Amino acid sequence: MIAVFGVVILFFMGIYFGSFFTLATYRLPKKENITHKHSYCPNCNHKLGIFDLVPVFSFLRLGGKCRYCKHPIGIRYFLFEILTGIVFVLFGLSLKIDIYSLSIENMLYVSLGILYITSLFLLAGIDKEQHKIEKSVLYYQVFVSILYIIYSCTFQNGNVYQYGIYLCIMSILILYETFSFRKNLKENNIFLIFIFILNMVIVTKEYIAIMTLLCTILSIGFENIIAYMKRPKSQKMIEKKRKTPIIFYLSVANIIMVIGNHFLINYMMK
Repeated sequence: MIAVFGVVILFFMGIYFGSFFTLATYRLPKKENITHKHSYCPNCNHKLGIFDLVPVFSFLRLGGKCRYCKHPIGIRYFLFEILTGIVFVLFGLSLKIDIYSLSIENMLYVSLGILYITSLFLLAGIDKEQHKIEKSVLYYQVFVSILYIIYSCTFQNGNVYQYGIYLCIMSILILYETFSFRKNLKENNIFLIFIFILNMVIVTKEYIAIMTLLCTILSIGFENIIAYMKRPKSQKMIEKKRKTPIIFYLSVANIIMVIGNHFLINYMMK
């Protein structure tokens, strides 16, 4: 009964986070406020009521349409909220922690995990929708990495010198990307991707980062093969440049690897 209650709490927490993620994914690229500006319908701009903001259930109750203008709401928002709820449940279960006997160390680890997963969802959503690496979210992830370093050095005897090297490299990349006079978007994106990978190495450890990179390379390669096979023969003769949402693939792969690693350690190796 206790386990079921914990799963329910995690799922509801997840879908509410998912609702926030969909809002942030839409607003951040537009430089809109994500905390103080009231939620509204993007079609009719009508402010949404409190009962319109209940994740998942509002979508089902309203039949997937805006209450005011009856404009259809994209099914992807509904699925995104469900997916976030499932990820939160799996993350909680993978840690094998009893919510009624959490230690301070475990509470901090879970909190940092949620903060990190939040950054992955936001970066993945924006990259998938806008083909853009949102720097504000990436720098938020850097902040989470610093918090994790403090946690690791305090509770897990983390290697201060190793973390110091990572932070120095990350600082150089951030400074170069910020103050570089070269307006080469592709080059700047490469630096942002390296910053993301460093965050991933710090928070999820080196071997998880390597597995994430391998999974990402395989996923992108497989997706490109499928896209090429579906392309009409007349277009196969002409190479087309396709924008690959690399951060999206990295984020999804990293979530899978982190949760899978926790399940392996806490269930199969004990």
